[in-house]
Amino acid sequence: MEKEILEKINKFTRREFSEDELYTFSVILCDNEIDRDGERFSESALRTLQKLFIGITGIFDHNASTSNQTARIYDTEIVTDESHTTKTNEPYQYLKGFAYMVRTDDNKNLIAEIDGGIKKEVSISCTASRKICSICGRDKIKNRCGHVNGKSYSNRICHTVLDGITDAYEWSFVAVPAQVNAGVTKKFMYSIGEKSASETEKQSENSLCRDIIREAFVRDGIRGAENVSEKMKNMNESELSILKRSYERIKGKGITVQLMPETENISSALQYKI
Repeated sequence: MEKEILEKINKFTRREFSEDELYTFSVILCDNEIDRDGERFSESALRTLQKLFIGITGIFDHNASTSNQTARIYDTEIVTDESHTTKTNEPYQYLKGFAYMVRTDDNKNLIAEIDGGIKKEVSISCTASRKICSICGRDKIKNRCGHVNGKSYSNRICHTVLDGITDAYEWSFVAVPAQVNAGVTKKFMYSIGEKSASETEKQSENSLCRDIIREAFVRDGIRGAENVSEKMKNMNESELSILKRSYERIKGKGITVQLMPETENISSALQYKI
């Protein structure tokens, strides 16, 4: 193991580890090819994810529990394969993650399965604030269009381009990923919507949303984050602040924030469930 790699890994550890104590491997996190859901990442999205995924933990099947953590990304790079073109006739690009694990008796079987190609497919969870139709260019989050993914319009395959990445949550080993070469679960996509607020206020709301979604994901997994993401679309900054404070109050207490449907008062919509 090169000294430079060891230094990058030890930035995430509480003490310096030796080469013999560590196991390293690489994974393809996501790419710019149209996947099974008729979606793909833009080049801009891949480059944003390249920065965001450094330090992100790896788990199994998007089950966000501490005991389920397996590895951590210590470095990333975007690889361009000029010999291969995508369905949109662009050079194939993918985000490659370099991960490490501390060798223990508990994970020796997992290491063997990775080396043997058994544990191979991965999937990621991230936030994309824009879903662009490849035919008309409309952002489907704000205003849906009539074009259907997978159909051809004037010899152009309709698909959705994921852009405006704002956060990355985790990557998981999965059995059947959405992307053929890597796998990606596109989760927690939200937009604030058009409001008369100033640009500063909009930035504040976006920051609140990112913090709340991250807290929801850590506590309640993908379903919890999806639920709160949908509910936040109709909340103003004051309501978002109340929700964020609620998550902060219950952090580490084994309590779940539950949003009740169809309510006009966010303070009464928060329930605490042991």
